[in-house]
Amino acid sequence: MLKKLYLLGFLLLPLVVWAQDSYITGNVFDNEQRGLALQDVAVRNLSTKALAVTDKNGRFALVAKKGDVISFGLSGYQTDTVYLTNLFAKNIYLRAAVNTLNTVNVTTAKVSPLLDTKDPEAVAAKRVDASKNRGGLRLNLGYGKWRRQQAKEAELEEAADINEEISKNFNKAVIQKLVNYKEKDLDDYIGMYRPTVAQVKTETPFNYTYYIATTFNEWKKLPAESRKMPALPKLKGNP
Repeated sequence: MLKKLYLLGFLLLPLVVWAQDSYITGNVFDNEQRGLALQDVAVRNLSTKALAVTDKNGRFALVAKKGDVISFGLSGYQTDTVYLTNLFAKNIYLRAAVNTLNTVNVTTAKVSPLLDTKDPEAVAAKRVDASKNRGGLRLNLGYGKWRRQQAKEAELEEAADINEEISKNFNKAVIQKLVNYKEKDLDDYIGMYRPTVAQVKTETPFNYTYYIATTFNEWKKLPAESRKMPALPKLKGNP
């Protein structure tokens, strides 16, 4: 009997490992007030439709795998999207939505009498029939969906490229050389202040040197307890 239990445990081991690697965890914060955790952020796996919501400490855990696309949305904030190249814990910083529309007061309106005038030379348009009976194929079906898919793929490729650029320019080696700081809590700064894809897209080219210098000084001025990364949530079933 004991031998059978050992065999069963050996067979289930890959499933346990797979389950542990099938979650993405992390925290969501306000981009301006880095210590402000955001509650009730909708965390969606756009690849599998899985959904999670952040708790009062901004923590989340969502079923995901490498290659999935995760979105983070909250009313009053710009939605951010992350392409998973790994399953490391993530810290997401959402920017407040800004309404730049100016108020327009309409006092009078004049309608041209020519708007309802028919063109005497107009000819009724003929609908082109490209059905099989006329020796052709209807090529317009699904074209709109195909264009949206192409646009989505291009957006994801751009996000992946930007994330790679961020990793090359915002890492421990670059930061240590710039600010001459080698304490262990530098990892907390990197986790809290890693630029988002949306941030980098707002400035081309993105000035990483200026960004590191200003945000590092901002981080150093925070109280000691606010400079540390919050603990990640424990998944159900884990000891």
